[in-house]
Amino acid sequence: MSEVPTGTIDVHAHAVLASSEGAAGAAGPELGTSQDGRPFYRVGDYVLHGVRYAGSPFMDVDVRLAAMDDAGIARQLLSPNPLTYFGSLPVADGVAFARSYNDGLAELVGRHPDRLLACAQLPVQDVGAAVAEARRAVRDLGMAGIYLDTDPAGRTLDDPALDPLYETIVELDVPLFVHPSPLGPDGPPGDVRLRRFDLDLLLGFAYDETLAVAALVFGGVLERHPGLDVCVSHGGGAAAFLSGRFAAAVEKRPWASQALRANGFEHWYRRIWFDTHVHDARSLELLVAHAGADRLVFGTNFAGWDSGAHDAPAGDLGAALTANAARLLRL
Repeated sequence: MSEVPTGTIDVHAHAVLASSEGAAGAAGPELGTSQDGRPFYRVGDYVLHGVRYAGSPFMDVDVRLAAMDDAGIARQLLSPNPLTYFGSLPVADGVAFARSYNDGLAELVGRHPDRLLACAQLPVQDVGAAVAEARRAVRDLGMAGIYLDTDPAGRTLDDPALDPLYETIVELDVPLFVHPSPLGPDGPPGDVRLRRFDLDLLLGFAYDETLAVAALVFGGVLERHPGLDVCVSHGGGAAAFLSGRFAAAVEKRPWASQALRANGFEHWYRRIWFDTHVHDARSLELLVAHAGADRLVFGTNFAGWDSGAHDAPAGDLGAALTANAARLLRL
């Protein structure tokens, strides 16, 4: 059993691995430099320009550890790049990438077990294969959690087809982390307005996270799997702001189940964990008020464009976030 660190624990940090380049067949991923000197990262037909992964904390562990020290982060949970969920690939390619990524990430964190932990990538397009890889990742590779999209392989999180995976996660006694994927790899969005002003990131992520909360609560996932610990990124999107409206719907709308109505929205909502990467003290106050401080953990999107690496709350809340993360991660 790992020793609980005395400093801040960050549960929201993505890792890009050179060892998994090309592991998804024709879909890549591929890291390179364009003719104008800009770096690019290709995932299938989508190309992300201008983000420098090489030499950054995303790929260089020594740079990551130095940046963690600078930010006062004692331990960090590393997770897959949301660009590379690969939920629409043929099963064989999805399995190959997940195995390659998990092997590489386990090897990386194994070199720094006192500082780093790992979340597993799964080939969710085949639930049986996802179950098998979850077991391998946790039991054989020692990974600390499972990572999923907000709509894995086009399913909503309350799709009964995912129940065997949830049962396995409970059996393995690890947490599930839910984070949206950007719109780019999936082609044009239904609402083209999200292509303006980076709204696919600014609003699109919050939209998907709010839908994830609705699926987990309204769709009965938490009722069916009482032992499931699931953490949603970025404070769960707009769910805290909408919690009163969601509660009213549970009381009055005909689709609410008997168990949902008997316990009320807040009961089930407070079963979910959330990271605190919300960028604003007043937003964090709202999240604390509705979700409860005992279900919040510190998250940064470390080294990302919106990194909150230096934003860990101080005082009692900061201490609570670290204690909560140690509890969530079974440290």
